[in-house]
Amino acid sequence: MLLSRLQTLAGEQPQQPALQNQQGTLSYGKLYATVQTVSEALRTLEIGSLGLLMDNSPAWVIMDLAALDVGITVVPIPGFFSQAQIGHAIQEAGIDALCTDMDLACEWPGFETRDAPLPTTRLHVATSPRSSQKYPAGTAKITFTSGTTGQPKGVCLSKESMLAVADSIVQLTADCNIKQHTCLLPLSLLLENITGVYAPLLAGASISLPGSDERGLHGSQQLDIEKLFQCLHRYRPDSLVLVPQMLKVLTIACEQGLVVHDNLNFIAVGGARVSRGLLDAARQAGLPAYEGYGLSEAASVVSLNTPGDERAGSAGRPLPHVRLKIADDGEILVSGANLLGYTGQALQKEQWHATGDLGYLDDDGFLYLTGRRKNLFVTAYGRNVNPEWPESELVRFPEIVQAVVFGEARAHNVAVILPADEQLPDQLIEKCIATANAALPDYARVHQWVRAREAFSRENGLLTASGKPRRDIVWECYQTRIKSSSSASADTRKAC
Repeated sequence: MLLSRLQTLAGEQPQQPALQNQQGTLSYGKLYATVQTVSEALRTLEIGSLGLLMDNSPAWVIMDLAALDVGITVVPIPGFFSQAQIGHAIQEAGIDALCTDMDLACEWPGFETRDAPLPTTRLHVATSPRSSQKYPAGTAKITFTSGTTGQPKGVCLSKESMLAVADSIVQLTADCNIKQHTCLLPLSLLLENITGVYAPLLAGASISLPGSDERGLHGSQQLDIEKLFQCLHRYRPDSLVLVPQMLKVLTIACEQGLVVHDNLNFIAVGGARVSRGLLDAARQAGLPAYEGYGLSEAASVVSLNTPGDERAGSAGRPLPHVRLKIADDGEILVSGANLLGYTGQALQKEQWHATGDLGYLDDDGFLYLTGRRKNLFVTAYGRNVNPEWPESELVRFPEIVQAVVFGEARAHNVAVILPADEQLPDQLIEKCIATANAALPDYARVHQWVRAREAFSRENGLLTASGKPRRDIVWECYQTRIKSSSSASADTRKAC
């Protein structure tokens, strides 16, 4: 469907810009012709799977579309993966060829360098076939999602599932008049790949693809807000896809006087729980933010709020192709565009995928998220608490960058908090906690807190590959101070 649509658009609007960045613009006519040329080059390689280890660029999109055209399985590899994780992805997905625009720190055994189909890339091809028996038949893309052990899992998706999501996004946003989308998240993340490339192409829109330096993204977490705003003013997008932390940074910048251009009319926010306070603050700052929900196993987006069809506090209604139901224990079950399976495992035959997320549907079909089933803790008073709830309330304040809440078998919940500035007085943090607590029931409130010694990151093992806290490791690092939090130690602060 996507390639045939691209061919149609190349005939109907050949001069319309399709892809652009600082290096130039590619029209729909030129894009389709280039994809066909690269497709022919890929056919000569006779490979089963292609890894993409590249920054956001038109070349990324062209390689992805060409592989989709030929029937080669694409394996996007995040640039923030460690060398060990990259090696794991190569082995786990049986990658036959690796296309990259990066200077790799080491060469991979069993690969040799070949002429690349695009001048801005390098191609490393395996000297012997590697992809057989690694993933289910019909796998068009393998996206790696974080696991609890630190080794990412390969989620195998069909072309039909991914395009079903993209088509639903086009339907839901038809009234938003999206003519220009700017990709701020890495294309290696399925969310941006589907919503920021496939959906706009189906709609005949233009996509801007600034590299990490141009959009102010350094490493996995550092964001240069001035570069980001320059990028937004350069491309003037109608739509963006953001994770909550990026929305928070944009909101704070707008509150401090930076102005976003007036074209922007739709910001989809997902990837983690979004607090109602942050969404309200974003709207007041002029940012049209709408919460959604999804997971890699359902080919990214499952539900979404949109202008004219939203419910405060919810993650929106299910997309047109999606069916949802809630299990007896509150777990969200999804059907409609599910994964084929995981790498190295048998084909998934279940009609309903158990998401591991907890939530409920209201009478109008809006989905509400209450947390992760595996993260649930039970207080000493027998109350169930999902830590994402108080955490999302804490990190909406500019003074608090990161927070992880614990309360298993405790009379009082305690948080490990990273302030925005290590010199920030305790009193300011406690004021933020008190304000957050006012929006929470007593059993979910944070009564004590511990100042984090350093930021939680992928590099120090305290975050997963997708940026979520590795709670067991955080606990291991801070359990001594947490367990002594009832005593009057210098490291532990009382919260209101």
